[in-house]
Amino acid sequence: MKNSVADFRKLHVNNTPLILPLAWDAASARLFENAGARAIATSSAAVSWALGYADGNNVSFSKLLSLSENVLRVISLPLSVDVEGGYSNDPEIVAQNIQQLVDLGISGINIEDNTGSFDLLLDKIRAIRKILGEKDLFINFRTDVYLQSLVDAEQQVQETIRRGKAAKDAGADGLFVPGLTDADAIKTIASQVELPVHVMAWPGLADATELGKLGVKRLSDGARIASVAWKFVTETAEHFIRTGASEPLNNGSWKLQELLSH
Repeated sequence: MKNSVADFRKLHVNNTPLILPLAWDAASARLFENAGARAIATSSAAVSWALGYADGNNVSFSKLLSLSENVLRVISLPLSVDVEGGYSNDPEIVAQNIQQLVDLGISGINIEDNTGSFDLLLDKIRAIRKILGEKDLFINFRTDVYLQSLVDAEQQVQETIRRGKAAKDAGADGLFVPGLTDADAIKTIASQVELPVHVMAWPGLADATELGKLGVKRLSDGARIASVAWKFVTETAEHFIRTGASEPLNNGSWKLQELLSH
């Protein structure tokens, strides 16, 4: 199923959401594949942190391109890349960036509306579709209506639906709504937007089975796996620096060396 957009699309036709662990480098992506993931996606936040930047459109596109190439080298699953706002406010440059990723062999992208106007985001999606022509790509449109409270709470459901429908008309294939947890709101949005709805792991969010009943087609961890991993690394390093004890360091695994040797 190496990097197949068609197979990636099929994973969104389900009764229980496609669960996507979010990688931040080639090693994490390979570990997630070995753990049983059906596809791999990247997290812009986790990637930014791993490269030494704060999250928020601070990573250069060239660095993201290099990282994507490394991930694709070690996995045999479809890869969706978080491209934040596309790394430009010029839709043509955004489209050229995405074309380079498609040429590497990615299956999808996340592109978000928290930079610039929503109309600009729609122009970016249209430009991507135009430049790709017959080449396929799963474009997952992320709206921060909930995550950043772009409108008042009582308007969030209808604003999300409005943006989702407009994005679909522009050429989007999926609707990602991080911060959305209310069951009634999820059900309403999923029933009215003719796109697979994607939510992010969040306190109070229902489990995958229940989310499937509400119409959710995709669930990702929102950089939480990376955060948990780095918390463990920090605590382990602090203990070693403080005590110099060797025994706690014997609880690791050399599985990654084996996985990357094939």
